[in-house]
Amino acid sequence: MSFFKRLKDKFTTSAENQKPDELEQEQQSELDVDQPQSSEAPKEKTKQPKKLKEADFDDDGLISIEDFEEIEAQQLGAKFRAGLEKSRENFQEQLNNLIARYRKVDEDFFEALEEMLITADVGFNTVMELVEELRTEAQRRNISETEDLREVIVEKIVEIYHQDDEHSEIMNIENEGLNVILMVGVNGVGKTTTIGKLAHRYQAEGKKVMLAAGDTFRAGAIEQLKIWGERVGVEVMSQKEGSDPAAVMYDAINAAKSKGVDILICDTAGRLQNKSNLMNELEKVKRVIGRAVPEAPHEVLLCLDATTGQNALSQAKSFKEVTNVTGIVLTKLDGTAKGGIVLAIRNELKIPVKYVGLGEKLDDLQPFNPESYVYGLFADMIEQNVDDSNAADDHTDSTDVQNEGHTDDTK
Repeated sequence: MSFFKRLKDKFTTSAENQKPDELEQEQQSELDVDQPQSSEAPKEKTKQPKKLKEADFDDDGLISIEDFEEIEAQQLGAKFRAGLEKSRENFQEQLNNLIARYRKVDEDFFEALEEMLITADVGFNTVMELVEELRTEAQRRNISETEDLREVIVEKIVEIYHQDDEHSEIMNIENEGLNVILMVGVNGVGKTTTIGKLAHRYQAEGKKVMLAAGDTFRAGAIEQLKIWGERVGVEVMSQKEGSDPAAVMYDAINAAKSKGVDILICDTAGRLQNKSNLMNELEKVKRVIGRAVPEAPHEVLLCLDATTGQNALSQAKSFKEVTNVTGIVLTKLDGTAKGGIVLAIRNELKIPVKYVGLGEKLDDLQPFNPESYVYGLFADMIEQNVDDSNAADDHTDSTDVQNEGHTDDTK
């Protein structure tokens, strides 16, 4: 099975044209009943991922694990497709124009491809590495037409993300005991909003969540976090503005332990008088957390605004110099046409992207998945390629049948 076909089968539904919101509403309405609405068996179809009403239920009205995972992948694909619309239009248009302009795989084509990827904020070093691998692969497979290089380009993007650790995007959350997540990042990147959405996500998974308002320096930061706490229904531990952030963390950890909290998400200051003061404050907060909870913080998540492109990469480098960032939350990915910044961060800083912001709603903060990301960037091209390939196969089969019949008639 080709790489494109596997992605299409994994992430598309028979209701491909539905918007993600409509798909979720339809599936939620079906989840609200104990048994499927109709006892009729689903109609026989060609191989397509199922919608919920086509799934298999057991005698207790429960969906099979296989069907649940399939439907979950469809929803994820729909979200990434919608959230990466601007980046997808930019990537696909430029790549299609490039392939139309350069029919043959030669050095002129590779130079133009380098320029295209750099303008998409993939990052200079990453682009050089990617294009060099494409040169090698084109020679190895004896590819001479640029059209035949489409699928290889997308495959190599996934390989670049997976080069070190295929599971690095998974959060380090233990099932037992208190987990502490420290959120860092400059002001204005959507850190407070991300904390609220993250709390909502973990609550929905059945975890008991608490927030710690450690950004005591920015006017209004504590109040904003309290508003998010009320919105998602979680307790917020805070002190007055100007208090010692480390003291806030100490009190929050003690409260979380006494109340049986599973996950404590800690906000931090995004800016002090200078970089040195900010980083010293972060180090102090980490020491206090580490003394109170062994091996904490379990995650240090850096929030970056995807719309700032290479500036986000610069911020990540600065924070990585002074604190052990374990993962990136890339916000506002739906608002930029330069979604290639995901690859630059992963490949050049060796920091995994753990979550991406794909919209304004509470559930639009999604766990990052390299294949979902690539599907979101190239969905239209992937589906067109697979459809064209299937049509060509059908035509070949039809011709073979006709030729067989003609041979029989002449006997």
